[in-house]
Amino acid sequence: MALSAKTLVKLGVDASTARAHAPFLVAAMRECDITTKARAEMFLAQLFHESIMLSTMPGLHDTKEAVSGAAYEGRRDLGNVQRGDGVRFKGRGPIQVTGRANYKWMSDKLGADFIAQPKLLATARYGYRAAAAFWTRANLNAKADKGDFEGVTRSINGAATWNAPSHQARRVA
Repeated sequence: MALSAKTLVKLGVDASTARAHAPFLVAAMRECDITTKARAEMFLAQLFHESIMLSTMPGLHDTKEAVSGAAYEGRRDLGNVQRGDGVRFKGRGPIQVTGRANYKWMSDKLGADFIAQPKLLATARYGYRAAAAFWTRANLNAKADKGDFEGVTRSINGAATWNAPSHQARRVA
């Protein structure tokens, strides 16, 4: 079954979100060679979990966000070295790009200034490309090809336990 808005709805995504986001999602997946069944299934499972079935990105330019980002304040491992970086560079987009360093990397990779305009990562236009770029950067196509679902989850979330914080069972479902 080809990925389309209709397919996204069958998978549980709200119909209006599916229609608005499908073109951006499909383009990002093609751009980063997420084109096999195994790759697409793992990619979508991770995005659906991280974005609560794409609900944290309900419109093309809406920037509804699930958490404040205060927990990331001062996290040097994320590049959050300036006061306010935790909230400013909180997890955004369908894969929850987090931290000044990751926003900078995405800015360089995608040609948009996410440091000056961090909310752009929560739009369909850039959010899906960022998710796919992260996927490629972390070599997750190779893990998907091997069926390494836990390895994919660890690369995205870091924990990959069967309970919080990675919610592995929900991702598998």
